[in-house]
Amino acid sequence: MELLERDADTARLAAVFGAAKAGRGAMVLVAGEAGIGKTTFVRRFVETQTEALTLIGHCDPLFTPAPLGPLYDIARAAQGPLLAILDSGANRAALFSNILAYLQASARPAVIVVEDIHWADEATLDWIKYLARRLDSLRALLVATYRDDEPAPPLKQLLGELAGLPAVSRILLQGLSTAAVATLAKGKAIDPAALHRQTSGNPFFVTEVLADKSGGIPSTVRDAVLARAMKLSPDGRALLETAAAIGARVNPELLEAVLPAADAALRECIALGILRADGGIAFRHELARTAILGSVDPLRRRSLFRAVLVAAAKKERADLAQLAHYAEEAADANAVKRFALPAAKAASALGAHREAAAQYRRVLRFTDDLPTIERAEILEAFAHECTLIDDLAASIEAYREAAQIGANLNEPERQASALAALAWSLVRNGQNPAAEEASAQAVSLLERQPPSRALASAYRIQAHLRMLDRDRDAAVAIGTKAIDIARGFEDRETVAAAQLVVGAAMLVSGDDAGRAVLDDCLAAAGETGRDDLVALARLNIGSSYGELYRFAEAERELAAGIAFATERDLDHAAHYMRAWLAIVHMYQGRWVEAADLAAAVVDTSSAATVSRIMALAALGRMRTRRGDPGATAALDEALDLAASTATLQRLAPVRAARAEAAWLAGDPAKTIQEAKATLPLAIAHRHRWHIGEFALWLHLAGQDAGSIDECAEPFARQIAGDWQGAAASWRALGCPYEEARALSAGDAGAQLKALKIFNELGAVPAATMLRRAMREAGITSVPRGRRSSTRQDPSGLTRRELAVLDCIADGLSNKSIAAKLFIAEKTVDHHVSSILTKLGAANRTVAAKLARERRSGEADSAK
Repeated sequence: MELLERDADTARLAAVFGAAKAGRGAMVLVAGEAGIGKTTFVRRFVETQTEALTLIGHCDPLFTPAPLGPLYDIARAAQGPLLAILDSGANRAALFSNILAYLQASARPAVIVVEDIHWADEATLDWIKYLARRLDSLRALLVATYRDDEPAPPLKQLLGELAGLPAVSRILLQGLSTAAVATLAKGKAIDPAALHRQTSGNPFFVTEVLADKSGGIPSTVRDAVLARAMKLSPDGRALLETAAAIGARVNPELLEAVLPAADAALRECIALGILRADGGIAFRHELARTAILGSVDPLRRRSLFRAVLVAAAKKERADLAQLAHYAEEAADANAVKRFALPAAKAASALGAHREAAAQYRRVLRFTDDLPTIERAEILEAFAHECTLIDDLAASIEAYREAAQIGANLNEPERQASALAALAWSLVRNGQNPAAEEASAQAVSLLERQPPSRALASAYRIQAHLRMLDRDRDAAVAIGTKAIDIARGFEDRETVAAAQLVVGAAMLVSGDDAGRAVLDDCLAAAGETGRDDLVALARLNIGSSYGELYRFAEAERELAAGIAFATERDLDHAAHYMRAWLAIVHMYQGRWVEAADLAAAVVDTSSAATVSRIMALAALGRMRTRRGDPGATAALDEALDLAASTATLQRLAPVRAARAEAAWLAGDPAKTIQEAKATLPLAIAHRHRWHIGEFALWLHLAGQDAGSIDECAEPFARQIAGDWQGAAASWRALGCPYEEARALSAGDAGAQLKALKIFNELGAVPAATMLRRAMREAGITSVPRGRRSSTRQDPSGLTRRELAVLDCIADGLSNKSIAAKLFIAEKTVDHHVSSILTKLGAANRTVAAKLARERRSGEADSAK
């Protein structure tokens, strides 16, 4: 078929590849609805790049796709060492780095195509993200195609993360115009305008209708495909249905095994245009295969899949995920267990945890007749995979069922192991009280048995809960018991995990000896290949220093931790560390960086609850201090999430931010309410910094703060009236806003200095409050605030806000902006409101004008 109305998109793709050949590697996402011509568009482009190394991988439309399927396609095409590496069982990090090295060593620029990533497994999506982040080291163009109608959560998450990378761009293919449809329909007895109305210019639908010589326009693609298939002989129809069962790409040997001597029928299907044979047998489009398979009678369909399963199981190097799919379609319970369980384990080993969970879920649907012990084992494996993909509700339900099976069988160790694991899922889900109950029950059961690995693990989890609640003594005591027992069983991983807990509990309470314990954990985790544990240890070191207001050390450790986690795609750890680094930068007066980091975490749908709480606390406090809109919304959501944890670690930063917001709003009663809400918890855990801040807010709101003996020094000094000492302490800690707040309580000279700091930071509410107080005190020469012309300077916008502003300038609606940037429409609303306030713009039309003027100015300066 002639490729119509794709010249501009082809030129864009060629330009990007031209830059890639010069050493600026890039990725292009080609999006569009099913049948829009994504494959044809990309293939035509690839055919013109004769000097390039072309590597093409496919994602197949299985309920549970095979891990790294596209990489196997690429490895087979590359005819090098990659296939051996894939089959060697190498861990994912080694596998990805070897593929990167292969591309770096290529003498030719490369075009890597991954088709239909809306069907991709988790490991493939992780590989795409890994490669996209490293394109600057390659002479390569990475092209990925996907349907954009409603991306599944894993793909939507990937698209959101890729949206922030400068090397990534997107081409959205549109339907054909009426004129293009008329060109295709030339010589046909059909009304091009009517055809365009019915098909919306979808190329596949158009060509299916034009291929049907019976006249008329079917109402759906399915009807058009089935109308064409009606022309087949019985043998041709049987072959087409068998091919549809085999899959989108039809293995000729498998087809021959199921339907011997069917060459004539195959030629008939190819001649009719439903199947194509260009380097293999395949349906012309997945829409056609789906239509054919969906038209097959259920009994006939089950029979087809049984025949395909029998033939496929005899093949060497059979795809376990494919076999599990055939087995489920054939309703063969024994085959499902035979193939899905090893498929789950293989997927997990490759880091495709979403696919592993799906395979275990598949088995569980067929395990009504399994012995309960076996079912419990599968439930625990399934729950573990669900924990790794943050499907915590499913994980919790599965662990509870496994624990109940252990109780029913009077197997306390099995019951306790499930309960201990359940506790970890519950705490990650913000259900700390329920986690405490499950952990206590697990330990109680295991303490009645001889010491075991399970007891060491249960102690480690219980110690972690105590550490999260800032109960230092209990965390250290229980964690030490876990270490002693684990060492007796030479369980190095549990030893390292327990060392993390003990060291973090010590360090966050101000005991620097905890750092040495954490360093031991880092060494042990590194030796055992536990990168996730290394990242978790670095996370705890950095956040502990941050909680102790040791911000220079916190910044150094968090930056190193983020680099480590990002390099290894440990995104959950990286998200949490970025949230904490946002808090650190906020205290350091680096507010633009802080807002960028916090907003990026909040905009990431995959960020865990704990990361979101800390990012919202930082973002809400930043907005409060700058007088930006959206502070209340951020802090309300933060409190909703933190309240369910009932822990000081989550509640204190949120309540402190809310107390500050109330004070700046001139509401002393609300300030007192917020400060008192978590102060008893801080006192119970003897947390000097949290006690100090809450006491300060009580003091500033006119309430007796009580004894200041347990307050951290800067807070204690200010409450005692030593504003000079407090300001000096804050200056030494590198906290300019807090320094200015202390100076505000001083003499006229100190207040002028405080006002200067507030103005430099852009702390409009605090500056306004201080200016009013100075005038009320009779000080006449009070400097004015920033002029409106200064406030209209867009340099105060975050990176995300600048991206939204560009979209506004292009005339995009909030819904379109959300789709383009892969964020929620509600998030766009917040950004637009903040942009209008920062620019001093009355509406988005004015903001768009300012943005276009800004673009024009940048273009002039670049000349």
